[in-house]
Amino acid sequence: MLYVANLPIVDQELNAKVRPAHLDYINDLFLKGQVVMAGPFTDKLGGMVIYKADSFEEAKRLAEADPVIVEKARTLELREWNALDLPLK
Repeated sequence: MLYVANLPIVDQELNAKVRPAHLDYINDLFLKGQVVMAGPFTDKLGGMVIYKADSFEEAKRLAEADPVIVEKARTLELREWNALDLPLK
């Protein structure tokens, strides 16, 4: 199942400090197959991560272990996502 994490920045200065650890964390999960894609929003006010996990609880553990969440530079909104198989018929 896929889970989408919306990560709005609440402290720009702290976010800039923690960002390298955040990127390392996301990259490591991507290499393990636990992150499908991730990236910042163009307004630079946050970003999104799409996790692949067996349960909401597992996805929540992954998202809450992200350094930007641990250090409280961003907030977390996590939702289960049912991606459509395209093209639709």
